[in-house]
Amino acid sequence: MTEAVFRIEDLHVSVEGTEILKGVDLEVLPGEVHALMGPNGSGKSTLASTLLGNTDYQVTSGRIVYKGEDITAWPTDVRGKAGIFLAFQYPEEIPGVPVVQFLRQALAARKEMGDLSVLEVRLSIMEWMKKLGMDPSFGDRYLNEGFSGGEKKRNEVLQMAILEPDMAILDETDSGLDIDALRIVAHGVNEVRAARPHLGVLLITHYQRILDELAADHVHILVNGRIVESGGPELSERLEAEGYEAWRS
Repeated sequence: MTEAVFRIEDLHVSVEGTEILKGVDLEVLPGEVHALMGPNGSGKSTLASTLLGNTDYQVTSGRIVYKGEDITAWPTDVRGKAGIFLAFQYPEEIPGVPVVQFLRQALAARKEMGDLSVLEVRLSIMEWMKKLGMDPSFGDRYLNEGFSGGEKKRNEVLQMAILEPDMAILDETDSGLDIDALRIVAHGVNEVRAARPHLGVLLITHYQRILDELAADHVHILVNGRIVESGGPELSERLEAEGYEAWRS
């Protein structure tokens, strides 16, 4: 039996004393793509922040398990070094730090290899930027400064490619993208998955349209802090046709 790369067990999370997540269970096997969908206020962002290790979100019961190990109490940096990647809905701008420098430092921390040469990282970045259809000058730009929404999301995919995680959590990666940018980003995610076939992916999204480009093995609907239904890709199609009202009661 294949062991899950990532598992959420009866997770309850509170923010400032208010319970937001009320017992979430979810298991991702190596190579699987899981889509988590839900209306505004359902708890999707709370779950993403909790999985990142944001201390503003208190786990009151349940646990998060990564590759068989309980990581519920692990800080954010330890999770990242262990191979968990989170693509942010709103990536932060870091003026003065070129993309290539950021990636070199992040990769050195992830791999615990000390300082990697600029040439090694640049060659890897150039190779991946070519696969992702990005301009070669991208690596010299300051991280997310002046980037369009699509460029920020493609940069997140580039980071995921370079850091080689075992589990990727994509928090509304499709947010704010037009259909062309969405296709480019989805293509990038598929390129990374092709290079790392055991990568587990949890895609948090509002919309069906990204699932037209990035096929999900499992779809989960989160409403009022609980997963109220799980199924295959047909579930997202039903959701597109019916909306969330059928699951709100």
